[in-house]
Amino acid sequence: MNSTRPDLAENPKRLVFLAGFMGSGKSTIGPILANTLGFDFVDIDVAIEKRVGKSIVQIFAEDGEASFRTVEREILKGLVNQTECVISLGGGTLANEENLDLLRQNGVIVYLHLTPQTIFQRVRHKMHRPLLRGEDGSMLSVAELQEKIERLLKAREQFYQRAHIIVSTDEKRVGITVDEIVKRLRGKI
Repeated sequence: MNSTRPDLAENPKRLVFLAGFMGSGKSTIGPILANTLGFDFVDIDVAIEKRVGKSIVQIFAEDGEASFRTVEREILKGLVNQTECVISLGGGTLANEENLDLLRQNGVIVYLHLTPQTIFQRVRHKMHRPLLRGEDGSMLSVAELQEKIERLLKAREQFYQRAHIIVSTDEKRVGITVDEIVKRLRGKI
């Protein structure tokens, strides 16, 4: 499941965007990768919370996903002006064609790939995440949660697959994943 895209443009800004479904390890791997590279680190969800003054859960509940995605897009447009930075994206960031094009033109996108089963194991106890609840905000059954993860992942996979680098994080320790990403980034940043 590991591959490198040959169509990578030059990356003079030295930006690395970590993409993947919730639970893929973006927020864990990101700071370690940034430290290893000597880069800054930005978690887009934290940047959104600071900008709006609300938690992600509150934004989804009070303002809706469309409002969240609008703020996310505005922040992305500013982040691509950074240099030497690892940026952890939201799980759905790449599902917007405009976002995907912007990020592909301005840095290296690394997709942290997981199977639906591993995602379920990692997120099943994190029901505070808005996308893991029912439309009415209710808790989902195990079967409903598994189905929702599979449905969301299937819808997003076509976008994730357009990343420059794809790395499987199933059953891998964080350090091994970071080492693999650093190795695969050589010559690209």
